[in-house]
Amino acid sequence: MPESDKTASTKSEQEWKQDLSPNQFKVLREHATEYPGTSPLNDEKRQGVYRCAGCGQPLYASDTKYESGSGWPSFWEPLPGAVETSTDYKLAYPRTEVHCASCKGHLGHVFDDGPRPTGKRYCMNGVAMSFEPEEKSG
Repeated sequence: MPESDKTASTKSEQEWKQDLSPNQFKVLREHATEYPGTSPLNDEKRQGVYRCAGCGQPLYASDTKYESGSGWPSFWEPLPGAVETSTDYKLAYPRTEVHCASCKGHLGHVFDDGPRPTGKRYCMNGVAMSFEPEEKSG
């Protein structure tokens, strides 16, 4: 998780540039989209939590991840209060954009073609997240 003496919501764009990789900055702060099939998180199968790469906010539990065939990590439900949405008009049709509720970083989009029980597909940019595996007790 990036370290700063300021909270994520009060960082300047210059501080974000210092704390994030160039690709993370493009996606989280400039609303870019990573190329499909490029994220190592696509193949992540362990139990754990997906967090915002910008601020560390827990976003998705691994048991809500599924293979959508889209090329991006997909989930059918975020953790309670983890994300917010807004309408994105960047294409010829409106889409629902998903942001981290804590730092407001762009994560991806949500669509109504997902599996039960929600019918939602939270299609996330892997570069906008990190994965924290569940600790094994033993």
